[in-house]
Amino acid sequence: MSIKIRRISSLSLKYSLFFYVLIMLLGMQAKAQNRDVMSAYQRNMQPLLEKIVNAPTDNERYNANELFVQMFDEALRTEESIHWKWDFGTRVSVLTSSDRQFRVITWPVVRDNGEYECFGFVQSYNNKTEEYDVYILNDKSDDIISSNEVVLEPENWLGCVYQQIIETKHEGKTYYTLLGWTGVNALVQRKVIEPIVFRSNSSKPQFGQALFRREKNLRRVVLEYSRNAMVNVRFDEQIVRTYENKKIKKKGRTINVQVPKEEKMKMILFDEIAPMLPGMDGLPQYYVPTGTEMAYVFVNGRWELRDNAQGRLDDPKLNKEFEPIQKEAPSYKVDK
Repeated sequence: MSIKIRRISSLSLKYSLFFYVLIMLLGMQAKAQNRDVMSAYQRNMQPLLEKIVNAPTDNERYNANELFVQMFDEALRTEESIHWKWDFGTRVSVLTSSDRQFRVITWPVVRDNGEYECFGFVQSYNNKTEEYDVYILNDKSDDIISSNEVVLEPENWLGCVYQQIIETKHEGKTYYTLLGWTGVNALVQRKVIEPIVFRSNSSKPQFGQALFRREKNLRRVVLEYSRNAMVNVRFDEQIVRTYENKKIKKKGRTINVQVPKEEKMKMILFDEIAPMLPGMDGLPQYYVPTGTEMAYVFVNGRWELRDNAQGRLDDPKLNKEFEPIQKEAPSYKVDK
């Protein structure tokens, strides 16, 4: 009896190994097929992107962009497309959260008159279906009133090209914040600091949230300024100078003084902006950096504003007194 049992067990093991190898081979074949499909999409989309960037007329650029959007939409709905690394250089921004909860893809179309219209997708994980859903982003910047105070959805989006996803955590929850830029028009450019969340009962994204401490109506930070100015907005770990109010005794009296201190922390550093001349309030084409740096630090699940944040380098020898950190021209990253 025992001999028969051992023979059956040995046979079962052989069949188990056979089916395991078969499944592995089928899986590898499916992945290879997916790679071929995605490679074909990439090849076919590249010439369209060239036209979006270099075609001589608005009509040609928008016709190419319409086909580009359609093809991109099809590609993103392909199984396992979340793992595909798109390679469009710096012409298309492709950013994926480290936990693969979502991917955001954005790019601009620039008109002859210098106006920008942005396009894009969000590909986000649906916990119910255990699949990725795809949302097309529609730039409605011209129609949005009080853009810093409203929560927006994909069909009503403050268009921009996203440059970075910032991931922060509090009490086991991950918070996502996007940094973005757009050229707007021939006179004005815009940068945004924008939280993004996903509805609990679906994968649909919402842009802008009340995550800014002591700023009740703020849903995103919107900086609009002259096309000739350069405004710094970046997430970085910096040696930062802050000031504490302390009471000291001097000549028999107690007085309040501000004592500087330096500490290293991660933050969103950005330039304060203001009109270059009096009487130009509300005209962003005349807004420029004031020379004062501000910062948002993530504290207990909220972005907390720090006035007069002075970004500094790790090496004290390279620091100069109140020297602003070096500004960078707008650019956007792609997944590596």
